Order: sequence, then structure tokens, then C-alpha cells
Amino acid sequence: MKRPTWRVSPRRAVGRGRRQLVHCCHTRPIAHVAAEMDISRSCASTWFDRYRCFGETGLLDRPSVPHRWPTATPPEVIARIERLRRERKRSARRIAIESNGQGITISECTVGRHLARLGLNRHRDLDPGGTANRTVRPINAG
Repeated sequence: MKRPTWRVSPRRAVGRGRRQLVHCCHTRPIAHVAAEMDISRSCASTWFDRYRCFGETGLLDRPSVPHRWPTATPPEVIARIERLRRERKRSARRIAIESNGQGITISECTVGRHLARLGLNRHRDLDPGGTANRTVRPINAG
């Protein structure tokens, strides 16, 4: 009896496809099932091993974010970046220079990234209807 070929990869039909893969792997070699489902043998083995260790919950997608960030910027430093930006309207470069002068090692790119997350990376977002930070002067051409 010829087995049907799979139209949908388990990567697309997450729950149903992975359960079907595990069900087939109980009675047939993993390499054969993987070839029918158009995935690699190592991928099929991974899902089958997860099922053996964790049951049905092992077939669910796992988050790809790390569990912890040991080198994350401390919340106090982020609060300081926000305060300098809001109160003194400092640029990312100026905030980094001032922070490094006070013993807080932080790069300009990191400051800019935190300002973007806070929604303060654009100058117009600091004070939408308020005063400008620049002085308007006539242009002297000549």
C-alpha cells in the first residue's frame, strides 16, 4: 500500500502536522516519514524527541527570546537617558558622552536604541507643540 505524500509541511500546519509526524514515527522509520513530509530527518527527529520528553506540549512552538539578558542596560540608566532627553533635549551622542564622563559606559547606538523604544528618537516627538530648539535666522548669501 502506497502512503500518501504530504501537501502541507509541518512548519505550516503546526499542531496537526507535528502530531501526524509523531503518530507515523511510532510505527515507521523516522527517515521515511521525514522524506514523505518533505522535511529533513534531523527536524523530524527533533520533534519526535520533544514529544517523547514533553508529550503534546513538546510539539508547540517555543519562544526564541532568551530567558535572561546578563548584559542588559540597567533600568536606572534607561531612566537617566529618558530624563536627559526630555529635560535637556540632548542628542544620543551627547547623552552617551555625558554618561561616559560620569562612569556609566554606554555607546551612542545603545542610547539611540533606547530612545527609539521610548518613542523619543525624533526631535519633534519631544515637544510636539512646544518651542523649537533652533533659532530662526535670515540666510546671508554672499
